[in-house]
Amino acid sequence: MRPLAPLALAGLLAACADEPVAPPAQTTQPVPATTLETASAPVPAHLRELSGNLLDIPSGAEVELALLTINERGIPQDLLGTLQLRGSGAPLPFRLAFDPASVARGIRVELRGRAHLAGRLILRLPPLAIRHADSQSLGELQLVPAP
Repeated sequence: MRPLAPLALAGLLAACADEPVAPPAQTTQPVPATTLETASAPVPAHLRELSGNLLDIPSGAEVELALLTINERGIPQDLLGTLQLRGSGAPLPFRLAFDPASVARGIRVELRGRAHLAGRLILRLPPLAIRHADSQSLGELQLVPAP
């Protein structure tokens, strides 16, 4: 069962990247950065978090961040945490919680991200190595145009 997890994750990511997504039936306004409920909610004692701000995310863009373990061939192995946000045109704060017990010693861990607008991949976060399974602030992160 474990060898199928990376294949399932890769299939899910490929499916999301290739097919345009129909806009939702109800339109929702982006939540302003200052009113995010998760910004002040404490993290449970057994979890850790990565936090920071994403810069230059267009208003209405859907952003997905994923914390992944990566095998020696550079392929995602396990999903440690994921977060979905909507851009507001301003710096977009994020807090991604994860369980440090699921990070084995010596395993490569990366934060990856991408942004979609109108069902099209527009930006991506270059893989960011996470060296310690502790709570940490990553500061301001810049996404780059997707190929």
